Amino acid sequence: MNYPIDKLHLLTLNVGLADHMADWNWKNVRSPFARLYYVTDGTAQVEMPSGVYTLIPNHLYFIPAYTMHSYICDAPFSHYYIHIYEDMQSDMSILDQWDYPVEVKAAPGDLELVRRLCFINPFLKLQQSDPEAYDNHQTLISNLELNQRRPFCDKVESRGILYILMSRFLKYATPKADVKDDRIHLTLAYIRKHIGERLDIEQLAEKACMSKDHFIRVFKHETGETPNAFITKRKLEKAELTLVTTNMAVNRIADALGYDDYSYFNRIFKKNSGMTPQQYRKSHFKL
Repeated sequence: MNYPIDKLHLLTLNVGLADHMADWNWKNVRSPFARLYYVTDGTAQVEMPSGVYTLIPNHLYFIPAYTMHSYICDAPFSHYYIHIYEDMQSDMSILDQWDYPVEVKAAPGDLELVRRLCFINPFLKLQQSDPEAYDNHQTLISNLELNQRRPFCDKVESRGILYILMSRFLKYATPKADVKDDRIHLTLAYIRKHIGERLDIEQLAEKACMSKDHFIRVFKHETGETPNAFITKRKLEKAELTLVTTNMAVNRIADALGYDDYSYFNRIFKKNSGMTPQQYRKSHFKL
């Protein structure tokens, strides 16, 4: 896949150096922003759906947005953290198009880049390491506003550093749902581009020149998910991001995602997240 770089807009939400004494043990963390770590001393572990990874010095680690994970730390451990928010200029997330390696060896000069990012953004350092203290609506909105008020030169330099660090992972990334069937590949691109619309399976099948049943079978074979499951997951991730980063009314969010039935949107959201949209927003509003 080839995307114009001007479609990728990365913002630094938080950046700083954290020193832990066996106290980095947060469970079931899931956020609308990505995390990048540069380990300097000691070791710790992060548990993700794909396995448990040991974090070691002079390596970079990446946790994509919306990835459920837990931290395991039973000894002294130091690392730089960077929380990355993708300011999407359309309905499609560019970062979401790839599967990334969790770990890459840091390149010469990467540590200096991370330190420079900290130096020009001292106000983005976390006051606490507990995700509940910063992974909430007020903090996200505040940091997004801070990004907008920075001098233009700092915006350019910060974004440039993020591009360089993310390139370490993009070098080894593979397209998500690396499908062999061109019809499904085009369907996935269409879904991502039109995620804010009502997507009808029969119409998608027709666009792919397949019968509905055959389309569903081929789609699941290629992606591991049914079309409905894939679409719902993408729509609800967009809903979560909107709930956390805006004050848009829930019924307007549902409408913007192609849900004509507001009560159905509430039900499907609760089924997938364990809480209603209002409860989800409230949980992220606490300081």
